[in-house]
Amino acid sequence: MSKRRIAIFGSTGSIGRQTLEVIEANPSLFSVEILTAQNNVELLVNQALRYGPKIVVIGNEEKYQEVLQALSGTGISVASGEQALEDTAGLDIYDTMIAAIVGFAGLRPTLKAIENGKTIGLANKETLVVAGDIVMKKAKEHHVHLVPVDSEHSAIFQCMQGEDYKKIDRIILTASGGPFLGRKPNFLVNVKREHALQHPNWSMGAKISVDSATLMNKGLEMIEAKWLFDVTLQQIKVVIHPQSIIHSMVEFEDGSMKAQMGMPDMRVPIQYALTYPARTRSNFPRYNFKDPAQLTFDEPDIKTFRNLFLAQKALETGGNMPCILNAANEIAVYAFLKNRIGFLEMTELIEQAMEKIPFIQNPTLNDYFESDAEARTFAASLVEI
Repeated sequence: MSKRRIAIFGSTGSIGRQTLEVIEANPSLFSVEILTAQNNVELLVNQALRYGPKIVVIGNEEKYQEVLQALSGTGISVASGEQALEDTAGLDIYDTMIAAIVGFAGLRPTLKAIENGKTIGLANKETLVVAGDIVMKKAKEHHVHLVPVDSEHSAIFQCMQGEDYKKIDRIILTASGGPFLGRKPNFLVNVKREHALQHPNWSMGAKISVDSATLMNKGLEMIEAKWLFDVTLQQIKVVIHPQSIIHSMVEFEDGSMKAQMGMPDMRVPIQYALTYPARTRSNFPRYNFKDPAQLTFDEPDIKTFRNLFLAQKALETGGNMPCILNAANEIAVYAFLKNRIGFLEMTELIEQAMEKIPFIQNPTLNDYFESDAEARTFAASLVEI
């Protein structure tokens, strides 16, 4: 395998940091060419000084001078702003993009990288949730590999190697259940930020940790799976698997099932995305069949965790509804993390946005951006952001 040049869009987040760990463990296989972050100047600068990329981009333009001064004399180019993120994705100085920008903000750079013919290690599920039809069409047009980094979609992707996608009967997405598995509304009404961030199995950023706690993360994964694997809502099932050892499964038309297993460690799917279609040895922790002694499965409680139901509804409705769902959820999670609304109120806010924002059956890319902006504005007005 020849040395691959890597661009990490969202390098200061959980996925970005773990990607750098994988790269550092394999210096003969990878080089870091681009690093980007939205606000975390200190970590971005430290990463740049350590890994020596050609370019760093700080999304927040107000912090441009701070980054520029910190990297003065290093030979590293510095840019800032949304347009710079998109323009940098269009450069021919890298082979693989790790698309790890959180939320809707990752869509434009990812589309530009696809148009640039680059392999995408997709950690940003919102890109497909919001505009999956457009993204997958462009990927096909430009003969681009979209390799999922989400543990669940990576699991399905790995199970499908050598298989015919037309032979899929069902995709089974596993969910840990998050920190509130088995809890009812009378408990959840008092949940605070610090409780929702305490995931039992995975080390993740704040936004995805809250999404996991509400089961919205699994709902977004259902929508992502529809586009990645060309399946319908009826072919996607969610099961609660608290041990997080089986990362997902595929059931074929003959009744045979394939599962991908391993420790709950995001570095495994990250490394697979970086080396695809090859594999390379790692020193990551390995599963011990004595611990846990049992692997269990259960149905999700969508009456209590209604975000999963809303995501299923958005997937079934189609059009711009998943875009509206995602935009309202991002505002709801932000408000919850700022202690502006309660845990259960996030669901109410999302549902109101889905009822209020005009539905578009066959949206264009501009329609998606307008729907996103409208949903955010409406949701923010409900919580006075």
